[in-house]
Amino acid sequence: MTAMSSGATPAAPERRGATLIFNAGAGGSEHCTPDDLVAALEGIGFTPVYRSTACEADLDAALADVRGAVFVAGGDGTVRAVALRLAGREGVTLGVIPMGTANNVARMLGVQGAPLDVIAGYAGAGARPFDLGHVTAPWGEDLFLEACGCGAFADVMAEYDPEGGKSPLRAVQALTATLTAFNPLPVALCLDGVELPEVPLALLEVMNTNATGPRLRLATNADPGDGQLDVVRIDAGAREGLLAYLAALARDEFTELNSVQVDRVGVVEIPYVGQAFHVDAEVRPAVQGASGRVRIEVWAGALSVLVPVAGA
Repeated sequence: MTAMSSGATPAAPERRGATLIFNAGAGGSEHCTPDDLVAALEGIGFTPVYRSTACEADLDAALADVRGAVFVAGGDGTVRAVALRLAGREGVTLGVIPMGTANNVARMLGVQGAPLDVIAGYAGAGARPFDLGHVTAPWGEDLFLEACGCGAFADVMAEYDPEGGKSPLRAVQALTATLTAFNPLPVALCLDGVELPEVPLALLEVMNTNATGPRLRLATNADPGDGQLDVVRIDAGAREGLLAYLAALARDEFTELNSVQVDRVGVVEIPYVGQAFHVDAEVRPAVQGASGRVRIEVWAGALSVLVPVAGA
């Protein structure tokens, strides 16, 4: 006679430990409280610990000894801040609960919807590797989740200054001011050790995800788990009108334009003459008279991320 037939109660499924990081300033945070998220995580078998963080500096202490799943509720900035602190750690898996505006990382993983619906999708979720980009430059070292680049987009970001807070008016002013005075720099790229001829580039983006900034899908086929980076660039000599680029972005056909070229590589080297760069949403300002090289290489499998059942 088996234990079941003798009336024994089956053992309850083992609950899994988890940590919840919540950004109260994110776009959708007013619709969901930490208590709501904790209850939802408990409902799919986790025993979450909510760690309150008022600023990025608080994350160092909040994430110092975490193990298992780390769920981060917020936008791309919060996800980035948490992810960079978890990079390279064994035994830690990142789960994204998108509550921002662009949510580029979440969308790349197929994670969309209301926070509680997203959490429901994490029941039985699988883990997959997520690469990072590693930058070595005259200004120091950086890591990125989405993209790093120079040219028109980086110059617009530098003019806009993300640290000044979000403002549609300032964004339009920055775009107008930058494009009016923009002068493409000649760039001789080195891709996986192969030197390319010097070409003036209107845009140069090294992409890990398919989109960056305000959902600019510049690398349609990028895969952050393939161990490579997509180098997207626009030849200034063959560039098309602004409306052509906007229309192509709206149709997700940016990489099909004649002036756009994409290479998938592991290492990129870019001559540095003091031009502005962006690293995700952070700006590395132009430095007059500086010189050197910017080396960008993929850090394959730097993170382990959860993918909900609906996005698997």
